[in-house]
Amino acid sequence: MLIGVIGVAIFLFPLYWMFITSIKPMNELFVSPPLLFPDNPTWQPYYDNFIADHKMIKYIGNSFIIAIGTTVLTFLLAVPASYALARFNIKGIGFVLILLLAMQMLPTIMLAMPLFVFFAKLNMLNSFSSLILANTTNVLPFAILVLRPFFKALPKGLEEAAEIDGCNKFTTFFKIMLPCIKPGLLTIGVFSFLFSWSDFLFALTLTTDESIRPLTLGMYTFMGEYLTQWNQLMAVATISAVPIIILFIILQNYIVSGITSGAMKD
Repeated sequence: MLIGVIGVAIFLFPLYWMFITSIKPMNELFVSPPLLFPDNPTWQPYYDNFIADHKMIKYIGNSFIIAIGTTVLTFLLAVPASYALARFNIKGIGFVLILLLAMQMLPTIMLAMPLFVFFAKLNMLNSFSSLILANTTNVLPFAILVLRPFFKALPKGLEEAAEIDGCNKFTTFFKIMLPCIKPGLLTIGVFSFLFSWSDFLFALTLTTDESIRPLTLGMYTFMGEYLTQWNQLMAVATISAVPIIILFIILQNYIVSGITSGAMKD
């Protein structure tokens, strides 16, 4: 029990330190030894970034558009692809799976430049669509590899029974198959949202327009050549972490179930 409490405290301490730094005045940021709680806490960084200036709220809105768009597109592509890889006798399926694994291992930096050239030729730079497509390219192999074992674990008798009851293939797929893999769907949904919400490299590479840039680039503006506004930066970082924390708290049981089930059913 004690070890568990210590472990949780260690993992949560960075979140605590991020929040505490956000409410420290500048003169308390670099004192030695560091203050575990500020002597004169201030909410000024939150006021400056979210009330006096609405620029960060615009960045948050952009991040939501990109993250939700990436999640939806990942669902639309990963679900039928993983179903096909699980149910049909596709020639060379072993090579396809190895290719998906290899794509998942590629560093994001290796995708950034080819995607930049591709979107530049299509005049798609500085658009939400380019960021959504880029993030989907990055997360799609992971989503397919997670979902495929769920479909493989479903007995084919489910589809045969539904066909006997008069269901066509689309009705069977949407009303019977998809509800049975709910943990897997929620897992890829959360991770797709997380990957795209925290993306920095694609946003930096594919955008120059401030009206398109997400929150990750908005936070980058606090980092100057000679000075970093740590309290301002941590205030925005704290707010940016809230949606992810809420998402994991609400769906944690499904996420754990989805990851463990997907790992054991292939």
